[in-house]
Amino acid sequence: MTPEAAAPDPRKILTPSALNRLVRELLEGALPMVWIEGEVSNFMRAASGHWYFSLKDAGAEVRCAMFARENARLRFRPGNGARVLARARVTLYEARGSFQLVVEQMEEAGEGALRRAFEQLKAKLQAEGLFEASRKRALPEFPQRIGVITSAAGAAIRDVLSVARRRFALTEIEVLPVLVQGAEAPAQIAAMLRKAANAGRYDVLLLTRGGGSLEDLAAFNDEGVARAIVSSPVPVVSAVGHEVDFSISDFVADLRAPTPSAAAELILPDGDALARGLALAAARLRQAWGRRTQDAMQRLDHLATRLQNQRPQQCLAMQRDRMLALRERLLRAHALLHERASTRLDRSAARLMAQHPHARLEQLERRNTDLHRRLVAAWQHGGERQRQRLAELARALHAVSPLDVLKRGYAILFDEAGAVLRSTRNVAPNARLRARLADGELPLRVDDRKPV
Repeated sequence: MTPEAAAPDPRKILTPSALNRLVRELLEGALPMVWIEGEVSNFMRAASGHWYFSLKDAGAEVRCAMFARENARLRFRPGNGARVLARARVTLYEARGSFQLVVEQMEEAGEGALRRAFEQLKAKLQAEGLFEASRKRALPEFPQRIGVITSAAGAAIRDVLSVARRRFALTEIEVLPVLVQGAEAPAQIAAMLRKAANAGRYDVLLLTRGGGSLEDLAAFNDEGVARAIVSSPVPVVSAVGHEVDFSISDFVADLRAPTPSAAAELILPDGDALARGLALAAARLRQAWGRRTQDAMQRLDHLATRLQNQRPQQCLAMQRDRMLALRERLLRAHALLHERASTRLDRSAARLMAQHPHARLEQLERRNTDLHRRLVAAWQHGGERQRQRLAELARALHAVSPLDVLKRGYAILFDEAGAVLRSTRNVAPNARLRARLADGELPLRVDDRKPV
């Protein structure tokens, strides 16, 4: 090679700055925004608030930067070893000539995938109209039996039972145990929903669990569970996680409650408020009956006063005065109008006969009898209406009475201290018990063998 051939063209000589700028422009022009998943390493937070770190896999790593304005929007703080999914712009840091990614969005890798699946399923079911309020049913006002689909060992069932005992102890609560987390949980929950709905035992089904991460709540974001809720003939209440958590089961259920305790509050009637309402209704009934009685007594007193004012003695006195006046007039005109006065006297006598006090008294007695009959009929009608109302209230209370359950063949066991037994645990051999049946009690003794 000759020296002339090896010499560079002065017009094509680049400086490091120009070269780096050219490479940056080529990179940014050729590669748009990319999604990249990897493990965080060499994480550093600068005083400016910017983050500098690497994303690596088993074979390579790439330097990354995420500026303060973007990382301030994140709901989590990554650290070394965290696996993340990042949306980044490919570029070159000109000052050092180093290849890097400028991250604009980041999420935890596992949760990000779950959230995308959640949003896709949510959009699909919403397009089918499964979230529409018109499809959902109202809960019964007085449920007799509630099936709670949850973990038998979780805190959610304890919260539900605590609220149920305080709010309305007459409603039966049955725990329908399932897994609420893990790969097998969705199939178990969907199967239990179908089994409980077809059993015909429950007025309401409550699907619930405590709070957790999006991965912990994944069983309640399953399409099979959602469709089992939709197809249930029994109203379903969903109370999954904390107040800020939303799951697919919340959207398709007939009612969503923010917590298990709140679900029990929404499903069960307020026993104390019902008792206060019954007491108030009884007080109003007594007041209304008292007012009606007082009004009737006052009306009778008024009629008696009117009858007293029209007694026969007064009527006779008035008629006597009138007769004397007529007689005086007749005597004065007797000489001149004897014939005319005789005719007038006959007419006056006929009119007096028509107004005889005995006839007037009989008329008042008939009217008094009619008023008395109408008053008695009004009392009887009002009393019958109140008796019917009380009978309806009694039937409603009887419908939720535990004694009615006993008539269907159930029994309640009490220990020697009179406490209700709910488990075979802590029952010693040869212990003496009492069984409460519909028509009385039976003394029992536990076999000397260990209870099974």
